[in-house]
Amino acid sequence: MTRSARRTRRTPQAAGAAAALLLALTACSSSSGSAADSDSSSSGSPKLSGTVTVFAAASLEESFTTLGKEFEKEHPGTKVTFSFGGSDSLAASITGGAPADVFAAASAKTMAIVTDAKAADGTPSTFVRNQLEIATLPGNPDRIASLKDLTKSGLKVVLCDKTVPCGAAAEKALQASDLKLTPVSYEQDVKSALTKVELKEADAAVVYKTDVKAAGDKVEGVDFPESAEAINDYPVTLLKDAPNSEAAKAFMELVKSPTGQQVLTGAGFLKP
Repeated sequence: MTRSARRTRRTPQAAGAAAALLLALTACSSSSGSAADSDSSSSGSPKLSGTVTVFAAASLEESFTTLGKEFEKEHPGTKVTFSFGGSDSLAASITGGAPADVFAAASAKTMAIVTDAKAADGTPSTFVRNQLEIATLPGNPDRIASLKDLTKSGLKVVLCDKTVPCGAAAEKALQASDLKLTPVSYEQDVKSALTKVELKEADAAVVYKTDVKAAGDKVEGVDFPESAEAINDYPVTLLKDAPNSEAAKAFMELVKSPTGQQVLTGAGFLKP
């Protein structure tokens, strides 16, 4: 078997994928919603209200936005607000005093920034994993079939910054292949790297499978075996000074629940 990786075309539009996730979410929640409501009322649990502020890795944007809407529907009177970005930047904001309830990072290393600063309440837990993929222009005009192909002369390749989880994972995959690659730019989060390809400002980028899937036919995905050497665990934690800790705990429970996992795996994430 050659080292050329299998090429995969992502044809569904991002909007269609989001709609499919919402349909699956509605089907899943409808079968258990009445029981959950009954349990809540019989246990005498206080009604949740107020805003839940979630800091989350950029690659979680589509999935967490869907889950945020579901949470608000399940708990009238609540609102979930998100700050998506590079996990390292979000961690720095949290340790710098930015008010937030939940932190979901794209790697254990960036989560450690928060735990080492004693800003987490409890021990973070892994809720999903993610794997890298090469994003190319639609139709893959440069015929990229492997990680090595990204080193071709004249090819404009974008990577995430090495301080960002997707960049650290890409660096690990390149080292596993004994390859050296000089990108035309390093981006501060995975969405920025992908956008360079979508806008045709780059020929390819190394991003997550989930981001390629969310982009629909704006890009084409190319799998490469070295990505198995750099799979990222995604931990989530309640923050120590969470302004709305009870609602935050409930949101985290939704993320880890079968309903949440269905949304996340439907977006291309791997089970922990």
